[in-house]
Amino acid sequence: MNTLSDLIHNYVLVCALSAWATAQICKFFINYFINRDLNFERLRGAGGMPSAHSATVTALVISCARFNGVQSTYFALAVALAAIVIYDAMGVRHEAGEHAKIINQMLKNSADEESDDPDIKELKEMLGHTPLEVVGGVFTGILIPLIIPLP
Repeated sequence: MNTLSDLIHNYVLVCALSAWATAQICKFFINYFINRDLNFERLRGAGGMPSAHSATVTALVISCARFNGVQSTYFALAVALAAIVIYDAMGVRHEAGEHAKIINQMLKNSADEESDDPDIKELKEMLGHTPLEVVGGVFTGILIPLIIPLP
């Protein structure tokens, strides 16, 4: 039982998970207000505003800085991880989502001309993030560790 208590009281982990949860909940409500659609997939899915990936790794960076100091190896690792994750979310995964949109349109056009094939599934288009969505995630990731008090 000591391990569970240690995890619950791990400041850096609590900040990272709290930032992720906050971003996902915000994403759900932002999607609702924009689209008037209760899409519960937004509570766990990738893509959208704010970026939960960016929020999580930014919270890691800020909480490591606060808890261990900017001279620590933990902080350096968190910064490197954040750079990779944010680059991937905004670059590679965003482009993959754009490709999925084009492929889905091509499949739709093909299905209109031919018979429907039940084996063809629509590709997920919300994979990555726009720069604004990343900024929203980074802001969330900065805010959460500043709200949660140090132990």
